[in-house]
Amino acid sequence: MSAAALERPQLVAHAQHALSYTAFECKWVPRSARLLCLGSAPRGTGLLQLYELRGGRLALLREIEKAKPLKCGTFGATSLQQRYLATGDFGGNLNIWNLEAPEIPVYSVKAHKEIVNSIDGVGGLGIGEGAPEIVTGSRDGTVKVWDARQKDSPVANMEPVEGESKRDCWTVAFGNAYNQEERVVCAGYDNGDIKLFDLKTMSLRWETNIKNGVCSLEFDRKDINMNKLVATSLEGKFHVFDMRTQHPTKGFASVSEKAHKSTMWQVRHLPQNRDIFMTSGGAGSLHLWKYEYPAQRSKKDSEGAEMGVAGSVSLLQNVTLSTQPISSLDWSPDKKGLCVCTAFDQTVRVLIVTKLNKV
Repeated sequence: MSAAALERPQLVAHAQHALSYTAFECKWVPRSARLLCLGSAPRGTGLLQLYELRGGRLALLREIEKAKPLKCGTFGATSLQQRYLATGDFGGNLNIWNLEAPEIPVYSVKAHKEIVNSIDGVGGLGIGEGAPEIVTGSRDGTVKVWDARQKDSPVANMEPVEGESKRDCWTVAFGNAYNQEERVVCAGYDNGDIKLFDLKTMSLRWETNIKNGVCSLEFDRKDINMNKLVATSLEGKFHVFDMRTQHPTKGFASVSEKAHKSTMWQVRHLPQNRDIFMTSGGAGSLHLWKYEYPAQRSKKDSEGAEMGVAGSVSLLQNVTLSTQPISSLDWSPDKKGLCVCTAFDQTVRVLIVTKLNKV
């Protein structure tokens, strides 16, 4: 191996555990060595499993069965003291659970007419600003923002306008929550549409189309001035948008990269370094990337309007873990380089990514 190869981060499998069901989401429980997996049991119910990492193995702490298969979850909307989990299920329900007493949800609402595909939370992170809000995106074509202090009705509802065909919303993400007033929601759809909703002005701030279904969206940080947004797509490409400078007609500058031979299911930024992110693919692989900023992030066009300048991305490392798609991925917020992923081979895997402080 060359010296350069030895300096590159390595993706080391640390622990793995076979599951008896299809997991759609895995999450680290903040400030703990625990993680959870949620998904669909063979008999059509929902399963939530809580594990603890003990050395090189995962010990099952508890298993909770629910009436409907669980599709997505987030800890983002409550404080680190509470650590409540918000989930979206196949019946269109949004529930918030206290994992210490998970029999009855602490908040429950019939959020959508169809499956909740994606969920994200902001404001409860203990670092950011804003209300304990949750955004949900559904197959019914709507994107809704919920506040658990308000029962039954969303605080915002983004739906197709009259005459516009409804598109399946596959992914949602909060961003720009750097003070109490500002907040945006970004949504990605099955036809390649990306829409940025400004919750302060309750308006559509920007939209674009990346020509293929948008599988995952994530801002590099939710709780800062919008900086970068990564979108992954159905045909193995990702796009990094520089969100600092919005041109009046051209929108945001972006760079795209064809990375996986098949669907790119998810993107997750390293919590301790916002310029490093990981993507998971349909062929069972993980790719670790680094974004490099250009010398100047903006320039003036011929009319004198500010426009952004895209940077470049480089592949740091990749590994193939499974013959099946890796459908879900989460970095530990507490331990740099610790991550968990689930694949459709019904396995949960914990990985350690080394040398992240060298890149």
